[in-house]
Amino acid sequence: MKLLSLILITTAFITQTATAASLSDFNSKNWALGSSAAKVQKAWALTQGSKNVIVAVIDTGIDANHPDLKANLWKAPLKSSTYGWDFVTRSANPTDSHGHGTHIAGIIGAIANPKTGTAGVAQNVQIMPIRYYSDAAPGSVNLANTIKALHYAIDNGARIINYSGGGPEYSEEEFQAMKRAQDKGILIVAAAGNDHHNTDLEENRYYPAAYENKGLKNIISVASIDSEGRLLASSNYGVKSVDIAAPGEGILSTIPGGKYGKLTGTSQATAFVTGVAALIISKQPSLTPAQIKEVIMKSASLSQNLRGKVAAAGSLDALKAVSAVITPARKMASR
Repeated sequence: MKLLSLILITTAFITQTATAASLSDFNSKNWALGSSAAKVQKAWALTQGSKNVIVAVIDTGIDANHPDLKANLWKAPLKSSTYGWDFVTRSANPTDSHGHGTHIAGIIGAIANPKTGTAGVAQNVQIMPIRYYSDAAPGSVNLANTIKALHYAIDNGARIINYSGGGPEYSEEEFQAMKRAQDKGILIVAAAGNDHHNTDLEENRYYPAAYENKGLKNIISVASIDSEGRLLASSNYGVKSVDIAAPGEGILSTIPGGKYGKLTGTSQATAFVTGVAALIISKQPSLTPAQIKEVIMKSASLSQNLRGKVAAAGSLDALKAVSAVITPARKMASR
């Protein structure tokens, strides 16, 4: 069955006030943006993204009226009133009654709101929300909707697909959909999962992240770390099956109702990597998925805590990754 990879640790709502917050207050609310390892805020001096980059968020939908998200919603070219699709209700414009999708979308692409909220990694981007998940549906239905969601993203111009869910089932149809995304030059950022398993072991495989073990080169799988750079106890790992780690503990982001809350898991870590990929593409749109993955992994902040746990032996470094693609001497091996 297809389960969302998240752990809810708190629902700490932050209501809007007229009191201005300093940058230090902003950092204290969202440690990952100011992390000395991740360096997201420093990367913003180089780029804050581009509206030419469309990121599909295959999840539980979105709060389209959230003040920090509505400006960055994708609009269908031939029908501007459509900003995504709901494969659960089979209708346009997926409303998020769960909260997970809105949270992930905010990490990736919320506008900067240090006064009352937070900021996405790529503040200037287009978010295409696609709902595949329903608590009430069996895993087989959620999987079928995942496959439809992948094709929708491919057919509607997504450059990156964020997929923060998964399960142990291999699906040939899902594999073929992700291969089609590879053929179209689309990067897929996938959660490693929250089972505390070594997914290098065949019996612990976590799909769709594990499809890279089947030869796909457009997938980057993500584990989660805390503010000290330690792998979360819940996070899956594997030096052959998980590519990199990123902030995933107590991450503040948007939630339905125009509010904000903290969630923990590889879902949140995945969204950070997606945001950095969007920043990279904004500077170098011609890069292939394999090249983007190479940049992100080679620019990782190395850590003894992550050696032997993820392939990059480190965690996401936004500044180093973006700097790499704007340096003329940079050479890409994976063409």
